[in-house]
Amino acid sequence: MITPVILCGGSGTRLWPLSRKSYPKQFSALMGEESLFQASTKRLGGSQFNQPVVVTADAFRFIAVQQLQEIGIDPGAVLIEPAGRDTGPAVLAAALHLQNTDPNGLMLVAPSDHVIPDDALFTSTVEAAIPAALAGQLVTFGITPDRPETGYGYLELDAAPVDAGTPIPLKSFVEKPDSTRAAEMLAEGRYLWNAGIFLFCVKTIIAAYQNTAPAIYEAVAQAIADAQADLGFLRLAPEPWADAPAISIDYAVMEKAQNLSVVPYTGRWSDLGDWAAVWRETETDGMAASGQTTAIDCQNTLLRSEIDGQQLVGIGLQDIVAIAMPDAVLISTKDRAQDVKQAVSQLKANDAPQAECFPKDHRPWGWFESLAIGDRFQVKRIVVDAGAALSLQSHHHRSEHWIVVQGTAKVTVNDDVQLVTENQSIYIPLGAKHRMENPGKVPMILIEVQTGSYLGEDDIVRYEDIYARN
Repeated sequence: MITPVILCGGSGTRLWPLSRKSYPKQFSALMGEESLFQASTKRLGGSQFNQPVVVTADAFRFIAVQQLQEIGIDPGAVLIEPAGRDTGPAVLAAALHLQNTDPNGLMLVAPSDHVIPDDALFTSTVEAAIPAALAGQLVTFGITPDRPETGYGYLELDAAPVDAGTPIPLKSFVEKPDSTRAAEMLAEGRYLWNAGIFLFCVKTIIAAYQNTAPAIYEAVAQAIADAQADLGFLRLAPEPWADAPAISIDYAVMEKAQNLSVVPYTGRWSDLGDWAAVWRETETDGMAASGQTTAIDCQNTLLRSEIDGQQLVGIGLQDIVAIAMPDAVLISTKDRAQDVKQAVSQLKANDAPQAECFPKDHRPWGWFESLAIGDRFQVKRIVVDAGAALSLQSHHHRSEHWIVVQGTAKVTVNDDVQLVTENQSIYIPLGAKHRMENPGKVPMILIEVQTGSYLGEDDIVRYEDIYARN
């Protein structure tokens, strides 16, 4: 049995505007109905796998659990990182947690945002690596390259692999090459893409950290020892965690270890590192489109509309990426797709909220989005999940009017509690203690009209909250 360790705490910007700091790409449905996180977890849900251990950030803990519930998976543990420290400390935290129950067990570390369409081939490749991992090897999985890619790191082997799935020694890690060197490495046949997926025994990887990264080990071990249970999550202690260097497992351990093996994976794989990669994974005859889009005489182009009721039309486009969101639009040539992070940096410098904030604000109870904002008013759509409830709260600067448009809301205003059904409304005076709950079995939707001198989300005084937020 193997315990999957799913890493989903990152918040990259290379797929902006769909991926943002408040709602990164792993939780988005980029390749179908399921999110990348859901697909990654289901891939490791066979009979040979234990319940997964999920390592995530505080801001994503409820999103991760909700998405797992949607696909019928109960995580074995959800570890909350107090702050992002890259994969080095995150992997060790999972290993130290598993040490308490199965120090001799195997753990498979996998990012949550990769695309691997052939689940059966991937599982068989992992199974082929088990003997090497049980023998004390740190096994990494290398992807057989099909092009001279400059966006990935590489794994150098002593010789070209003969049998797919057979563990072979690793000679060295190679940083991202330029286009000339990438073409040379592809022709040589001794290089694989570094997928960042690992299999090893719990005790083996802990010993590796003790030998090669003692500072990380001391900090993370203390963070685990002082961890606190919180609503079913395991919240790592923030003070010792802050002492852990922010470093990847490659730099912290793998590049220094001597007991390394590589297992080649020959199936399709992508880390969806930019919009050009999304185009490669979804194109048909050169065109890739999602949502309400129309393409006329376009070639090698990606069109995505993430707005209900709005058409994205491309005419005569070639090698273009066009992504339309409710609050931002990206248009770029495919060969400049990696430069999206520069645009995000510029937006942050200009204090544009679109740089980091997703149009839908996801909360433990559901989500909301702003439909209209003006001087002293704001209109929101609020969706409350079945059985969920907002906190009992009040506001200093605004009053609210709620109109239920789907389902039934149980509404508390001071000492009054009543049910509000479709096409009914209720007024929340400024300063009143209030709460909305969804007692039904389907999502409840309401329109909220706010009026007042200040409409920021920080104008909330919480008195009770089933999610233990401040």
